[in-house]
Amino acid sequence: MIQSVSFIGLGAMGYRMAAHLPKHFDSVYVWNRNFARAEQHAAEYDTQAVALQQAVQADIIFSCLPTSKEVEALIAPLNIKPGAIWVDCTSGVPESARQLAQSLKGKQVDFLDAPVSGQTIGAENATLTVMVGGDSEAFQRALPAMQAFGKLIKHVGESGAGFAVKAVNNMLMAVNLCAVAEGFSTLKAHGVSLHAALDCINASSGKSAVTESVFPQRVLNRQFPLTFALPLLAKDTGIAQDLVREAKLSAPVIGLTHSLIQAANALEAENSDFSTAIKMYESWSKITLE
Repeated sequence: MIQSVSFIGLGAMGYRMAAHLPKHFDSVYVWNRNFARAEQHAAEYDTQAVALQQAVQADIIFSCLPTSKEVEALIAPLNIKPGAIWVDCTSGVPESARQLAQSLKGKQVDFLDAPVSGQTIGAENATLTVMVGGDSEAFQRALPAMQAFGKLIKHVGESGAGFAVKAVNNMLMAVNLCAVAEGFSTLKAHGVSLHAALDCINASSGKSAVTESVFPQRVLNRQFPLTFALPLLAKDTGIAQDLVREAKLSAPVIGLTHSLIQAANALEAENSDFSTAIKMYESWSKITLE
């Protein structure tokens, strides 16, 4: 039975995800490198801002950090409560998950890689998709805590499987983003109304999450709100590319898309939204997609 839960890493996603935990658990601890952020969360959502060492004495420990390297560095010096389950919601590296699961097992701690999808609106509404890798028994024990912010929660395999699914998911989104940039640039070059074309495509076989939400809500209106940073997408496409290499597969679309996202990331301001990758195509074609 879960008596206490903690959340480490209160960024754009983590801040919103942690906000749902006090609705289900009496003791919810939060910690953030910028501790003022944790104190703000405590004041706003009735969580408890605590020192990191106290946070890792909870039954379920969530983390949501930019990369696996930061998770590894955070965990290394800690004395985590035996019997705890560490649930890492970072979009991380599968091999890192496997290593952490193995090392923490020796300390009687289970590690689950549990990245999420659904962007900040999903975190706000507790409708995130959670793809989980790791021990199936630990998954069942941690499930009630994940249900606080997740709508679809799936155990997808052994350690590293959750991170692998997330990387491929984000790669597929990147493929769609690049394809939409090229397709709609072509349509505008031929004098087609982009809004009318979008309505047709979203009622046809070419629709995707990019055409249904990203393109109309970020690009056509020129808003580009920051919810998922382009450098993080570049990181995730890199993880997907590494998975291809490790499997010794031929995946030319994945390789090309990774190169394109890397190039777009190099051109944009630091921490621009992922949708700004389309601006690279606009610079090439001299066509603004609006």
